Amino acid sequence: MKKFVYILTNIVFKLFFRVEVIDSQKIPAEGPALLCANHNTVLDMFFLGYRLKRWINWMAKEELFRNPVAAFVLKKLGAFPVKRGTGDVGSIKTAYHLLDKGEIVGIFPHGHRIAPSNLETKKVKPGAAMIAVTAGVPVIPATVKGSYRIFSKMKVIFGDPVVYGNGPDKKYSKEELLEFSRDIIKKVYSLAEGC
Repeated sequence: MKKFVYILTNIVFKLFFRVEVIDSQKIPAEGPALLCANHNTVLDMFFLGYRLKRWINWMAKEELFRNPVAAFVLKKLGAFPVKRGTGDVGSIKTAYHLLDKGEIVGIFPHGHRIAPSNLETKKVKPGAAMIAVTAGVPVIPATVKGSYRIFSKMKVIFGDPVVYGNGPDKKYSKEELLEFSRDIIKKVYSLAEGC
């Protein structure tokens, strides 16, 4: 299923979009990592995985899994549901399990779609930072930029991996985690500047 979707995505994107992938070499060739990106549409996870050699296992809102067919496809693609706004322990455990296996887990740090113009007014969540520091894995910032219109040019930009904290054995306060999260989001959105 994954190979089929990868081929299908490449065909669709080549036909209907002009996608420029920038700095994909910043994705580690192996080992666990947390990929954090901006979120504009449901297509983001496909744009971010486009042309990558490694698979991204996305943490996706549970509403997408309510349709049995969609749930089947998403799970086959490695996506797993998260109940937004509840501190979903099950989804966090799934993320840790995937990272422990050396996989890449993808998260949209704000937990929902957000316009860059509203960035400063939206509440920051500590989830992504908590997973990264507890698992002791690097965070890879990424962004998707473009109009998403058919035949338009889209840019997918990856940033340098960043390690937060001083190792998974240290305990971090909520404020420290929020500060890490603010920095992650800042790095994600700064990638689009000047591109």
